[in-house]
Amino acid sequence: MSTQSNIEWTEMTWNPTVGCTKISPGCKNCYAEAMAKRLKAMRMRGYENGFRLNLMPDRLGEPLDRRKPTVYFVNSMSDLFHEKVPFAYVHRVFEVMRKSPQHTFQVLTKRAERMAEFCQGFDVPQNVWLGVSVENRKHGLPRIPVLRSINAPIRFLSIEPLLEDLGKFDLSGIQWAIVGGESGRKARPMKPAWVDGIKRQCDAAGVKFFFKQWGAWGADGEKRSKGANGREFQGAVWDAMPEAVGSMG
Repeated sequence: MSTQSNIEWTEMTWNPTVGCTKISPGCKNCYAEAMAKRLKAMRMRGYENGFRLNLMPDRLGEPLDRRKPTVYFVNSMSDLFHEKVPFAYVHRVFEVMRKSPQHTFQVLTKRAERMAEFCQGFDVPQNVWLGVSVENRKHGLPRIPVLRSINAPIRFLSIEPLLEDLGKFDLSGIQWAIVGGESGRKARPMKPAWVDGIKRQCDAAGVKFFFKQWGAWGADGEKRSKGANGREFQGAVWDAMPEAVGSMG
């Protein structure tokens, strides 16, 4: 179902699929997996098998029923480009997005190659943003040129959880970068210098920069609650984002 979101860079989540499998270090402490376990215990429909992938076609029409312009994060509890999601079903999801021009849809994946395969020769709707996760150099950075190869109105990076210094990398063709540390009891720390390196490159490339959170580890290297660590970086809250079709624009 579509639900109001506490994620700072979106308004609602829409999950036409749920469940996933881990493919990189960024998945190690997956918040969606932990949430799926809780939803299974609550006997929530769709989570009978916990975090096992499950298509939810009865949810496809939800954005069509909402007239108020809204920014949707698509599949906060899954990955639309998971290998077990048939392209025929992905087409159905994109058709709903195309038929909902009042909304903005943010589609994020760690499976950049499969997204590029789907989008080859496909006209991505103007209200659909495509993004990839970038958690480290080995697994995350190679996704960026794959994303850049796709003809999309907005391409964005979710650099969360940021697990190491990414060094210098190419931001051409990217419009937006979200950066954040990891939350939870087993969270891995993020260093301020890593964030600073990304922000400097975003500023130089004209890429909008959004700092989501420190997570469980503060800028001072101390572990405390996510709320206590806050969202400030270098004394300010950085929340720039591209102009949305929906209500956050």
